[in-house]
Amino acid sequence: MELRSVEELMDLLYACRGVRETTDGRAPGADLHDHALRTAALLRRSRPADKELQLTGLVHPIGHLLRPADPAGRAEGAADAVRPLLGPRIARLVALHPWLGPPADDDLVRLRQADEDGRAAGFDAGVLEDWRTVLELVAERNSRLGAVD
Repeated sequence: MELRSVEELMDLLYACRGVRETTDGRAPGADLHDHALRTAALLRRSRPADKELQLTGLVHPIGHLLRPADPAGRAEGAADAVRPLLGPRIARLVALHPWLGPPADDDLVRLRQADEDGRAAGFDAGVLEDWRTVLELVAERNSRLGAVD
């Protein structure tokens, strides 16, 4: 699946509401919708100017919906879905985010830390609609850059 509009992506993110992250057989994890909002909010705090990194935190859980029966392929499925809309950097970070071992760069370190911290409840991360304008800006910029290539 390739996401072609911000509206399609928003619908998918809304569909994450009430879906629990499946882990390695333990109890169900965090609500994907809430987790996405908290991860993005934490990245906004630590890297306020880096909208792409913030959006990576927001969209990284969608692989759970796109490939529910394929835990190993979730990150790549999410990356493939967002690449046409949000561009190669976000897709690369989404794809690399769950890898074990030392992170390859500072972006991945920050993403993994926010991902872990975002699993804990305890703060109001706002609502998904708060991210629509940022999604539209990044999608528009990616569309313009793609038209030049």
